[in-house]
Amino acid sequence: MTNDTTGASAPHATRPLGHGFYYQDWHEGWTFQTLTRTITETDILNFVGVSGMTEELFTSAEYLAEHTSFEGRLVPGALVFSMAEGLVIPATIARTGIAFLNMELDIKGPTFAGDTIRVEGTVTEIRPTSKGNRALVRTENQVVNQRGETSMIYTPLRMMRGRPEMADE
Repeated sequence: MTNDTTGASAPHATRPLGHGFYYQDWHEGWTFQTLTRTITETDILNFVGVSGMTEELFTSAEYLAEHTSFEGRLVPGALVFSMAEGLVIPATIARTGIAFLNMELDIKGPTFAGDTIRVEGTVTEIRPTSKGNRALVRTENQVVNQRGETSMIYTPLRMMRGRPEMADE
C-alpha cells in the first residue's frame, strides 16, 4: 500500500492520525486555529478541587454577586491556560513536542462558565539547535471566546523534534 502523492510506488510507514508537526513543517508567520471547547461549571469545580484554588471568586456565587461586578461564574486563568493547551497540543505537537521551556502569559479579560474558547496561534520564532535534529519554537497563542474577544495571550517556547529523515543531515 502506498500513500505517496508523488506517484512513486515504494511503500512507506503511514503517519498516524493526530501526529504533530515537525519543526520543519512550520515557518515564522505560520498560523493555526484549534477546534473549540466550552468551559462548564463542572470543569471549574473539578479544577478548583484538584488544584486547591478554592478562592471564593471561583467557588461562591454569593461572593461574586455581593463583592464584584462580574455576572457569571468566573473561570480561573490557570484553567483557561490548561484548556487552551489541551486544544493546542493534540492538534500541533503530539509526539513531536519534547519540552515546554518557558512563556509569558497575559490575562486580557475574564472567562466565564459557558464560554467557548479556541486558540489562534502564530509561529514567531524557530531556532534549530546545534545537535539532535530539534529546534526551539515559540508561538503566540491567543485564547479567543465565542464573542471574538481575546481573554488570554501566552507565548510558549517549546523544544520540538525534527523530521526523522533529516536526523543524519
